[in-house]
Amino acid sequence: MVNKAIFKTYLGKLLPGTDTKNHAAAPAYRLTPREALAQYAVTGTFNGTFYADGAEQLEAVRALAVEVEPEFVAKVAVYAAERGHMKDMPVMLLSLLSSLQSDVFACAFPRVVKSGKMLRGFVQVMRSGAAGRKSLGTRPKKAVQAWLEHASTMQVLRAMVGNDPSLADVIRMVHPRPATPERQAFYAWALGKPHDYAALPDVVKALQAFRRDQTQPLPDVPFQLLTSLALTREHWVEIAVKGGWQMLRQNLNTFARNGVFEVEGVAEAIARRLADPDEIHRSKVFPYQLMMAWKMVDGQVPEVVRDALQDAMDIAIGNVPSLAGHVVLCPDVSGSMGSSVTGYRQGATSAVRCIDVAALMTAAFLQRNPQARVLPFANNVVNVSLNRRDTVMTNAEKLVAVGGGGTNCSAPLRALANEKAEVDLVVFISDNESWVDATRGGHATAVMEEWARIKRVNPAAKLVCLDIQPYATTQAPTRDDVLNIGGFSDAVYGVIASFAAGTNGADGWVKTIEATEL
Repeated sequence: MVNKAIFKTYLGKLLPGTDTKNHAAAPAYRLTPREALAQYAVTGTFNGTFYADGAEQLEAVRALAVEVEPEFVAKVAVYAAERGHMKDMPVMLLSLLSSLQSDVFACAFPRVVKSGKMLRGFVQVMRSGAAGRKSLGTRPKKAVQAWLEHASTMQVLRAMVGNDPSLADVIRMVHPRPATPERQAFYAWALGKPHDYAALPDVVKALQAFRRDQTQPLPDVPFQLLTSLALTREHWVEIAVKGGWQMLRQNLNTFARNGVFEVEGVAEAIARRLADPDEIHRSKVFPYQLMMAWKMVDGQVPEVVRDALQDAMDIAIGNVPSLAGHVVLCPDVSGSMGSSVTGYRQGATSAVRCIDVAALMTAAFLQRNPQARVLPFANNVVNVSLNRRDTVMTNAEKLVAVGGGGTNCSAPLRALANEKAEVDLVVFISDNESWVDATRGGHATAVMEEWARIKRVNPAAKLVCLDIQPYATTQAPTRDDVLNIGGFSDAVYGVIASFAAGTNGADGWVKTIEATEL
């Protein structure tokens, strides 16, 4: 009799052998250069992660960028900025493009650099030498000049918030040619040089007047240009009422400390703005940012404002798809998921952890797909009781509370295979660094072995591996029934829904990026 332990029969394709190792030193599959670059672009921040530091990310991105054509690099940069809402990675990709003999740099630059913050980030990357040069060069210099020449007065004022480099540094580097006396005076003022006061924009005159005398009307400028002054409660109320949506979300505790919510009607007005659907969609807020804002507000922030953050969360996840069939959600709650989702950097580490994002995405999927099963995993499947009628915040916190242990991505698949469960779609939300279930090098991963068992019972089942860290390996290689996708913005939901419905294949994510028009 043939030894069935060796000569296994699998439904469909033979299981592929692994071709690399992940950062946990366990066998894995290498993503294609396009998939890997896209994953880095929507998850990488050049900060230290649980398994790798920022320098490794930088080297990986540089190596991947030369393996694909410049046009794809440009499209990834635009996608990461516009759909992934990333900051550092798009400007890094731009800096790499700037030294290539291609016209796509000029096409991608205005799509990526839409704010003064992104402009200063691009200049800093170029000055750092990370892209192979420490000066801007002709094309990047012209692109920065063009941004300054076309920017509104308010855009330039917003660009003045922040240093390393400051906007004044940027102006000194590129020497923009002011087209009007007003812009000439504005640049001179920004540089601290003698200028024609009469030619300054009215808003800058108002700022100057307020700096001299705080009884003057509060100027309509970024509030960071005012915080060194002796502001009254009335000033803070006006700042809050006039502020942008993201600024409101980020400064609720500051407003509370300065007595803003003590003024009648202000809390209700801010709550209405926080829960305004149009403002939420325009802000491009990550749902996890709302979750953390809700968790971080202190007791001085009124309940009506805290409730508005929950309302905003429900709106922000409104495009989470409702998926047909038997759906299984597998959030990774292992120890490595306790690391910061944007990585570690001294003095600037986000309080948001990978497990917070995984838990929130799972809870959001569950709210839209109340019949879905949730199988959290670490060393093994973790038993967590979730109430489908609870809020997204409540269910996410239940998942966060069980974190710890090793990573065993095959555990939930083994549980499903053992019970011969009906399965149409399995969605993993993980850093994908499985090692507890490591197989011998060259053999298929345990994930693929268990997936093959599931496919015997459910031949049409599909697997989604949603990765929220930039490691460029997977436990399940992309094929007709396996989608690898990275990121934590709302852009991932549409790709998953299309894959589940069969309207896009497993290469749908890369094709979405390739469809980006420059």
